[in-house]
Amino acid sequence: MNLVLGIDGGGTSCRAAVATAEGRILGRAKSGAANIRTDLTRARASIVEAARLAFAEAGLDPDLIVKTPALLGLAGSNVGTYTQQLEAILPFSRSIVESDAAIALEGALGPDNGAIVILGTGTAYMLRRAGVVTTVGGWGFLIGDQGSGARIGRDLLEQTLLAYDGIRPASPLTKALLAVFRDNPQDVVEFTTNAKPGDFGGFAPMVFEHAEKGDAVAQFILERAVADVEASLRVLDLREGEALCLLGGLAALYAKRLSAEYRVRLREPLQDALGGAVSMAARRFASSGASHG
Repeated sequence: MNLVLGIDGGGTSCRAAVATAEGRILGRAKSGAANIRTDLTRARASIVEAARLAFAEAGLDPDLIVKTPALLGLAGSNVGTYTQQLEAILPFSRSIVESDAAIALEGALGPDNGAIVILGTGTAYMLRRAGVVTTVGGWGFLIGDQGSGARIGRDLLEQTLLAYDGIRPASPLTKALLAVFRDNPQDVVEFTTNAKPGDFGGFAPMVFEHAEKGDAVAQFILERAVADVEASLRVLDLREGEALCLLGGLAALYAKRLSAEYRVRLREPLQDALGGAVSMAARRFASSGASHG
């Protein structure tokens, strides 16, 4: 049997699916974070583990991994030489690395024109129009990813320390966050020393939950985050009839907060990013004759 692998790797987790050469998924699995810019070694380990588990879930011999081509949509692949470094150390028969946004676009829209917004640990925006793809953002946690879970979590930590120092009013949210750190601001600072984007992003749900209760700090953080998301959407300049899909762990939380001009364009994705990776793998490896079993 000829097989292909689709991989969806982000700052929080890595998912893999093994499929037939035609794209029929046989097994899926999940492992740890796989942002290749944040931690290349860990990302490779997560990718290989997810692939191994997917083969096992499908009842296939994991030794076939080395004979199987893989298409990987990975966070952190749009800058530097991380893609080339990773491709050199992966065990698959052939590896093609795309951005996580590219496989998300494939999954969400199929062949249609339109845009996607990835709203998870990081953020990225992508528009396809008449076969031409335009990308906005996706520059990573330190200097980009505005509106992301990681940035929302970081902003919460900042607002909590400002409240502790009396610079900003405290709120139930800042008090709840500080309690996580035993009411010790030094523990907050120590957390940031080695925290990855996914660690910061773990606090984002707290912000949305407290915003629903009218928490002033939560609403302040989310108003700024929504403004950042819409600023990027305006750059894409969606036209009549072009759909908009929100993807990622925060998509549903953001959907009702967007302005009416964007809410009316929202549509459910055709399939998820992992499905997009599999579809892209089936197409790319079929055309190159690289599918093996």
